[in-house]
Amino acid sequence: MTGIHVSISAETIFHLGSIPVTNSMFASLIISAFLIGFAVITRLKLQNTDKPTGIQNVAEWLVETLHNLVFSVTGDIKKSARFFGPVATFFIFILLNNWFGLLPGFGTIGFTHTPEPKEIVVEENALVVPAEEIIEPEIVAEDHSVKTPENLTKVEATETAEAEESHDKGVFVPYLRAGTADLNTTIALALISFTLIQIFGVQYSQLGYFKKFFNFSSPIDFFVGVLELISEIGKIISFAFRLFGNVFAGEVLLVVISALVPILIPMPFYGLEIFVGLVQALVFAMLSLVFYNIATQHH
Repeated sequence: MTGIHVSISAETIFHLGSIPVTNSMFASLIISAFLIGFAVITRLKLQNTDKPTGIQNVAEWLVETLHNLVFSVTGDIKKSARFFGPVATFFIFILLNNWFGLLPGFGTIGFTHTPEPKEIVVEENALVVPAEEIIEPEIVAEDHSVKTPENLTKVEATETAEAEESHDKGVFVPYLRAGTADLNTTIALALISFTLIQIFGVQYSQLGYFKKFFNFSSPIDFFVGVLELISEIGKIISFAFRLFGNVFAGEVLLVVISALVPILIPMPFYGLEIFVGLVQALVFAMLSLVFYNIATQHH
């Protein structure tokens, strides 16, 4: 029986020069190209017609909804205009990554990667043992009994043969994987959001923004500043691992359920993952928005 293969890290599918391109990176590039194409087509249609139709209505509805959401938090039209770009980008990019990962082909179409045999390098003064003198390794079972190739049971011998055969066949590597199911992507998004928090804070409070981290006016203020600094750095971990954990857990759940019962039973779980994908995109965008707004408050 072939086991279920789930890799916690993204797998390399090809190289651009010396740069490895993983399946999650490839999927993120496709989604980025889709978003750029959508924006360009919408812009061209707006220039050629005064009455919005079709794709323009979708774009205007999306922009208006997200802008109203941002304004409901900031209560300031200037702040809303400044925060809208990154918040809307986070939401749409994460949402599409989460939902595209549920499409047929993601995680199911790929190739089998067979690891190349390692070369055996014999040093100049190494001791070479003839093949007939090599002692077969002993296997110690759970009951501390010694298992040798001669006294292995039929079941144990079959399991050993299957393990060696699966190793020889290699590992299945999908061409596409949800970008947010890769910790590298979620950390990158978290770092971008964290950097924007500091930029907006400095724009509104200048260098006085850093007084909440480094305040030497009293021991209490200094201790509070240390706590604020730890909390600020903790936002990166919170952003990255919350998004990655939820998306990757959903991916594993669908793989296991589909392997056990591939017909009908997985459908409710797909519906659940559609909802979770929306919630996780909204949570990331809203937390970023709230942190931006807090960083711009002078008090």
